Parts: sequence; structure tokens; C-alpha cells
Amino acid sequence: MPAVLVLWDVDHTLIENGGVSKETYAGAFELLTGRPAEHRAETDGRTDLEIMTNLLTRHGVEVTASHLTRLPEVLQAALATRRERLLELGHGLPGAREAITALSGAPGVVQSVLTGNIQPNAFVKVATFELHHGLDFEVGGYGSDDIVRANLVEVARKRARTKYGVDLQPFTTILIGDTIRDVQAALNGGAVAIGVATGPNTVAELLAEGAEVALPDLVDTAPLVHAVSAIQARATAA
Repeated sequence: MPAVLVLWDVDHTLIENGGVSKETYAGAFELLTGRPAEHRAETDGRTDLEIMTNLLTRHGVEVTASHLTRLPEVLQAALATRRERLLELGHGLPGAREAITALSGAPGVVQSVLTGNIQPNAFVKVATFELHHGLDFEVGGYGSDDIVRANLVEVARKRARTKYGVDLQPFTTILIGDTIRDVQAALNGGAVAIGVATGPNTVAELLAEGAEVALPDLVDTAPLVHAVSAIQARATAA
């Protein structure tokens, strides 16, 4: 079987953060500027760099090279102080653990994440709910890699090629996410999109945007495993 790279979105696909993400961006803004945020961050499907740049701009702050350099540091610090709150308010989404486990047992499948979060925060969010087992965080694509989410697909693919020495193509790279931005990132980045309607968009909206398959949730693992297997089988035939 050909190697397949499965990239999971984090927020609202694997976990529900209970509003702690927006608190984290507000906290990072305060660490960066020395004043409290007056506006809420706009998040769904965006990268941390884009979210924080937009937040600074909305507050009338001119974004400097110093701001951009410090963003990973303040974002990591802001979430680190909120991990207990994340555990209290958030949760792993139903079926996420089982889905990761099922795909981990499939031949040729490498799993990681593609997320707007910086790498340390992505790991904290997933590991807080014991969902990190089976995911290789060394080969993911993160919000600290590029401001454009679609560009993270090739970042992750190159890392996986380098680490595993496998031939990965657009038709053997799968992005699983809950928003139309995830679907757009997959298609624009050269990957197959699988939608999960556990976020702001419906199954119909995800399919209309171009997802090959869209599921209502991850509660039933079988349809997801079948979809990944079908994509892998198609690659074999090609």
C-alpha cells in the first residue's frame, strides 16, 4: 500500500477548547503590548500569525518585526498558564481517540496535525485530552511555519518525506478538518479534504466547498477509515 499522510486539524476537529483559545490570544496580546485586549480574536481556520496580526491591527497597533519575533513566545506562555482551564472547560471530541487509533493500525498511514496553532500549543491542546498518541508532531504543519494555511500542507509533506523516506503526493495527503477554510487549505495546498461537521460548517457546506467526504462527527469510526482506505486504494490503482 502507498504511504498516506493524514493531517488532523486540532480545534473543533479533535478537541473543543471551551473558549480558552480566544483567552489565549487575548493573553498573548497583553503580554505583547502591555495592555488588555478590547476585541476578541477572529479564529476559525486561521493561523496564529494571521490571528495575532489581525488582532494587533484591530487595536491600532502597527505590527513590527519585533512583534512577529515574539509571537511564538507569548502564545506559548499564554496557553501554558491556561492549561488547567483548558482541561476544565474543554474536552476531546467524541470518537477522536478511536479514529486516531483505528488509522494508526492501517498499513502505510502516517498521522500528524495541520493547524493554525504554533507547534507547542498544538501539542498542549491535544495532549491535555490524551489524544497525542499515534500523532507524529515532528511532521506536522503549524501556524508558526507560515501565515497562509494552505502552505502548511507542503511543509508537513516535506517533513514526512524527509523523516520516513516515502513518496507523498497530493492524492496521498489527506487533511481532516471542520471548516471550509480547512477544505480550502487542503485543495489550495494540494491535498484531499475530508470534512467533519463538528465546527461552524455543515456537511453540505463542506461538500460544496470541495471536501471529498464529509462526516457529521467522528463518533462512528468506520466511515472515516473507509474514506482513507478508498483514497489509498485509488492511489494504488493510479
